[in-house]
Amino acid sequence: MTKKLKDKIAVITGGANGIGQAIAERFASEGADIVIADLALAPQTEAAVKEYGRRVLTVKCDVSKPDDVEAFGQKVISTFGRCDILVNNAGIYPLIPFDDLTFEQWKKTFEINVDSGFLMAKAFVPGMKKAGWGRIINLTSTTYWLKIEAYTHYISTKAANIGFTRALASELGKHGITVNAIAPSLVRTATTEASPLSEMFDVLPNMLQAIPRLQVPQDLTGTATFLASDDASFITGQTIAVDGGMVRH
Repeated sequence: MTKKLKDKIAVITGGANGIGQAIAERFASEGADIVIADLALAPQTEAAVKEYGRRVLTVKCDVSKPDDVEAFGQKVISTFGRCDILVNNAGIYPLIPFDDLTFEQWKKTFEINVDSGFLMAKAFVPGMKKAGWGRIINLTSTTYWLKIEAYTHYISTKAANIGFTRALASELGKHGITVNAIAPSLVRTATTEASPLSEMFDVLPNMLQAIPRLQVPQDLTGTATFLASDDASFITGQTIAVDGGMVRH
């Protein structure tokens, strides 16, 4: 098997579980060493990465806090020397009707879903520029194109993710760095299973998707691997919907 990411260093935020965990495991299977930034421990992710014979480091980091991210970036560089691939996956998605949404909740959602990607990019883009190669992958959402209630704050952050992707790609392309986004549908994870979103597990795929089954984290790993590899060296500034055909654009 060809290792598409052989000896690359991949940083994944929110890699302790769910989508981030699945991407970490797939990247490791493709030959990458993995660094996870998360508030939670990641024993399952670490064990899976090690099974592929790759190095793994988990750092407790609040990705919305500048000081935490700065310290995290220094730890990555001192341990691995660089970051080749950055996956901005960490995010929150509480269902809150607009009438009940406070400014503090609005700001918190932006801090975690948007500010974290900016801070991580600031930490690792200089090294990517120096190397003349880099990949940044931002996780957005198909909710950007859909009618979804109680998600004004969340959808606004995902629109910002797409804008950030497009704008940053324009600045970094000349340095050999690509910036793209992946937009999933509703994904079955431990977090969504424990939330009101679980009520849509049997409904939404059949109503809106061309492939009428619920998405799982592994459905996203092939696209993430492609975008992180040299196969996607001429693709940048794009948002790819990996959603079973829910949106068409």
